[in-house]
Amino acid sequence: MTNREPVGIAVYGCGEDEAALFRALAPRFGVAPRITDAAPTEANAGLAAGCRCVSIGHQTRVTGAALRALSRAGVAYISTRSIGYNHISVQYARSLGIEVGNVAYSPDSVADYTLMLMLMSLRHAKSTVLRADVHDYRLHETRGRELRDLTVGVVGTGRIGSAVIDRLRGFGCRILAHDNGPKAAAEYAPLDDLLRRSDIVTLHTPLNAGTHHFLGRGRLALMKPGAVVVNTGRGALIDTEALVSALESGRLGGAALDVVEGEEGVFYADRRDRPVGSKPLLRLQQMPHVLISPHTAYYTDHALGDIVEQSIVNCLNFEKGNQHG
Repeated sequence: MTNREPVGIAVYGCGEDEAALFRALAPRFGVAPRITDAAPTEANAGLAAGCRCVSIGHQTRVTGAALRALSRAGVAYISTRSIGYNHISVQYARSLGIEVGNVAYSPDSVADYTLMLMLMSLRHAKSTVLRADVHDYRLHETRGRELRDLTVGVVGTGRIGSAVIDRLRGFGCRILAHDNGPKAAAEYAPLDDLLRRSDIVTLHTPLNAGTHHFLGRGRLALMKPGAVVVNTGRGALIDTEALVSALESGRLGGAALDVVEGEEGVFYADRRDRPVGSKPLLRLQQMPHVLISPHTAYYTDHALGDIVEQSIVNCLNFEKGNQHG
């Protein structure tokens, strides 16, 4: 046993459930979390004073001014509780002497949810349930489709995309895959070919400068008439205006989106009594063949436990590697 002082970690953008996990795990790992539900700003950077490590949430957009304030507070490492980095400038952080790391949580939560969205889209679940809620029990005007009769295109075959492919095999559908480097046991195809042949296209590629509006007007036009788009990755992978046009024209058969462009400040908030400023989001939600959920695919007890624990471990590993620096 040692009598070392707990390692201080400032935790930003932390919801109640995450906060409970941080506090529960703190004694086991010998850390002392300082927790706030706010994003880091110049005003609250003092929370990190004396902490070399900070943990931030995946919806926590970190501005350049906030990074400078954290640097002045002595922060040398940021662990983002996400796989993606699109909410923080890693390059600018490094220029300030701050390293940034991500977490690797179980891909099963997002993979399960992706399959659920596919099945709900194919069986018109949104309109069927809404109609049943008002006691309209007639069958849907359009029959559902079965996965075994369809071709599913999986774009991005990292941990989550590969887990989706594993699940799809059980349904007997044809699977096409696309990635810069083949990583899964699947039939790989050029992107344009995949778009033309797939009845469902599901996105699992990271968001970066090269993948922003990955599915834009041109690529959406290549897709098979009546095809469905599923996105559980990042909202900006799809040009929302172009998607709305493709859906309104009837060219696409539907969309199932757990992430949407401009979701920041909308998702994770109760907006029942406040206007939602995003016109494309509102238009999408009005469409009976479009499913929208608020970036919740990752949100399971198992995955959230992985995320919080990995974020703590990242910080401790940074401290361990730099304690003699």
